[in-house]
Amino acid sequence: MQLIPAPAGVLEVEALWQNDNPNDPNTDTVALLCHPNPLFDGTMNNKVVTTMYRFARDNGMHVVRFNFRGVGQSTGEHDYAEGEVVDAMTVLQWIAEQTNARKLWLGGFSFGGYVTARVAEQVLEASHIWGLGDFEVTKIALIAPSVEKNDSTDINLPADRTFEIYGNADEVIEPDNMQAFADRLGIEVSVVDGAGHFFHGRLSELKGLLDKHSFGQDS
Repeated sequence: MQLIPAPAGVLEVEALWQNDNPNDPNTDTVALLCHPNPLFDGTMNNKVVTTMYRFARDNGMHVVRFNFRGVGQSTGEHDYAEGEVVDAMTVLQWIAEQTNARKLWLGGFSFGGYVTARVAEQVLEASHIWGLGDFEVTKIALIAPSVEKNDSTDINLPADRTFEIYGNADEVIEPDNMQAFADRLGIEVSVVDGAGHFFHGRLSELKGLLDKHSFGQDS
C-alpha cells in the first residue's frame, strides 16, 4: 500500500507488479480496478474487486486497485462519481509514471462499474487532456454496474471491447435495467443465474466469466 498525491489530498493505492518489476519485459497490460459505493462500505478490498484482482494477476497483468476519496487512508469526501472519476484518472497518471505497460484492462463493480465506464470514455476520447495518449484500452469489464442511481444515458463505449456481468437475482440494481444498458451499447453480457449483487458463493464462476470475456476461454 502507498499514498499518492491527488486533487482531494492523497489516494491509497495497492499495486501488484508482475515479478515485482513495474517494467517486467513480458508484461504489457495493467488492470485498473474500481470498487463499489463508499456510502455502503465499498472499498478496494471488496470480494468482487478481489476476484478481478486475482483474475488479472493470474493472467499475467500488473494490477492496481485503490480506495476512492474518503475511503480507508484516501482523503476527501464522497463526490457521487464526479470526483471518483478524477481519482481513477489520477491513479492512471501515476501508473504511467511507474510502468512502460500501456495496454489497459479496466474493471469495476457496482458504483465502480459506473466509474469505470466514465474512466474508459476519458481514456478513449480525452486522453490528451490527462497526458495519457499512449494508453490502449483492451477490455472494459462492468460487473453489476450501477446504471440506475447514476445517469448512464449518454455513456458510449466500444462494443467490441466492453462486457457486462450481472446476476438475475440482483437485489441492489434492477437486472432489467442492466440488460437495457447493455442492449443500448450492444455489448456482450453474461447473466449468472440466481446470483445476487455481491455474487455470494459464485465468485469462482465470476472469475471464469472474466476469463471467457477477456480471452475467449473458460478457466
